Amino acid sequence: MSTTPEASASAKSYERVRIGLVSVSDRASAGLYEDKGIPALRDWLGRALLNPIDWETRLIPDEEATIVATLRELVDTARCDLVLTTGGTGPAPRDVTPDATISIADKEMPGFGEQMRRISLAFVPTAILSRQVAVIRGKALVVNLPGQPKSIAETLEGMRDASPPLPGIFAAVPYCIDLIGGPYLETDDTVCKAFRPKSAVRVRPTSRGD
Repeated sequence: MSTTPEASASAKSYERVRIGLVSVSDRASAGLYEDKGIPALRDWLGRALLNPIDWETRLIPDEEATIVATLRELVDTARCDLVLTTGGTGPAPRDVTPDATISIADKEMPGFGEQMRRISLAFVPTAILSRQVAVIRGKALVVNLPGQPKSIAETLEGMRDASPPLPGIFAAVPYCIDLIGGPYLETDDTVCKAFRPKSAVRVRPTSRGD
């Protein structure tokens, strides 16, 4: 799809963000089936964020040491501002993504896990079996997400048509990244409206990049 000069200029005026996407799956990493987690994340984030994005993607097996090394590399070496994982968050013996994530944390952010389970419980009672967590390491936010594309979108976006509406977790991500010293993330409000206190909201750039 072609991009107009106005749209291109506007995109350049937003801060760049580096995002790490990690799909944790023994079978997908072995080539036994096609990974769907990373494409689903790229699709949703590409629609939700106005910022230009540099992607770092990793497809790895359910090995705790490998997950730990991958998360450290994405944050410490690749300098990702946001890292999202998908898969490996249940109670099965090889579901070790939350354990690996906690082990690299400077701070835990329990509200993300609580809200993810709250959203998922609106669809399936087995959501209580999820152990998804979110942590801060350095100036990066690391969040565990579900493995299914539909569940990924529901968790990130929430349920705006519910009564009362049920916010998705991504509404809080931009302000969290502000607070830890990362880039200022702007969202497409038709996909996901970021929430910030009024004092933290910046004027959106114009198409001239002013």
